[in-house]
Amino acid sequence: MRDVLVVALDPVVPARMQAERVLVVAPALRSGEGARRRAHAWVERLERDGVRAEGRVGDTDPLRAIAEALDAFPADEILVAAWPTASAEHLATRARARFGLPTTRRLGPAVAPEPER
Repeated sequence: MRDVLVVALDPVVPARMQAERVLVVAPALRSGEGARRRAHAWVERLERDGVRAEGRVGDTDPLRAIAEALDAFPADEILVAAWPTASAEHLATRARARFGLPTTRRLGPAVAPEPER
């Protein structure tokens, strides 16, 4: 099993995820409250599936949020959880190059909490 850093850009969570431990970092893109809701939704879903998870609000800059999270959590891979957009793909590409970890952008079968304000 692996340790995964999830970068939660959108308020969605996967139906299932295989990992030993997960740290969910939700960059404070539009608001800290929205980021807290995204992180909480992820952690709640993962823990229901038996995955050890914790969540936190990250910097407004997603790359900086990733860097700060990796300082405390030695992930084996990074998952950028976002709707398929050019900016999400670009973030995954930049994170892969900067941190040297397998990095994917994915949004699979999902449950969406209330829209972020």
